[in-house]
Amino acid sequence: MKAVFKSAYPYQKDAMNLPVGDVDAAIPFYESVMGFRRVSQQDSPYKSAILTRDAITIGLAENGGDPTQDGCFFEVDNADRAFEELRSNGLDRQTANFDTQRYGEKTYKVFFVIAPDGLCYCLGERIG
Repeated sequence: MKAVFKSAYPYQKDAMNLPVGDVDAAIPFYESVMGFRRVSQQDSPYKSAILTRDAITIGLAENGGDPTQDGCFFEVDNADRAFEELRSNGLDRQTANFDTQRYGEKTYKVFFVIAPDGLCYCLGERIG
């Protein structure tokens, strides 16, 4: 059974404008490993693509930003299942290295994924 991606919170300003160096090179990771589906792509004002999965939508863009300084927190319904799904889809890691983190009054069981494009994603299940 697949995990459900419930919401996306960008680290910077905009989950619809996540910076990548090459949109076409980035998309296969999101489709094959992360389970996203491309819903649109455009070349103007710069090359970008919109991807969706479950209840969330993100955008990758060749906007000149630094991908190593951006990404999103994805709230998932089950962190263990999310990690196993990504690993079975080709994520090159044997262990999730789960951690517990607090955001305001909420506590999450989390793990991190660095995409080949440099964007960092924290996937977390609310546990308290």
